[in-house]
Amino acid sequence: MAKTNQRHAARQRRKAHIRKVVRGTPDRPRLSVFRSSNHIYAQLIDDVSGRTLVAASSLSPELRSEEGHRGNRAMAAKVGALIGEKAIAAGYTEVRFDRNGYLYHGRVKALADAAREAGLKF
Repeated sequence: MAKTNQRHAARQRRKAHIRKVVRGTPDRPRLSVFRSSNHIYAQLIDDVSGRTLVAASSLSPELRSEEGHRGNRAMAAKVGALIGEKAIAAGYTEVRFDRNGYLYHGRVKALADAAREAGLKF
């Protein structure tokens, strides 16, 4: 249990350093990523008003019919494409990427690449 607590504390420190710099505005919201062992979540956040503008996850109704594990890179890419589509439909083309203290590889990178392919710029 101690090793898990150390990992969590290290991620929280990294997250705090990132959040000092990355702030979402109404015209350029923050694309925040959260990953658990079973799912991945993404949301566009306006930090000025404290509102979530657009959200998508591996639990979204659009992805319910997908087969397989919901916590892998393939599902992360689908979530990235979905958040990109929803953001473009809501009128957001530029975002600030917040990896939330996670390393930029694997599922986080797959989500970011798919969001870029869907038309988001960051």
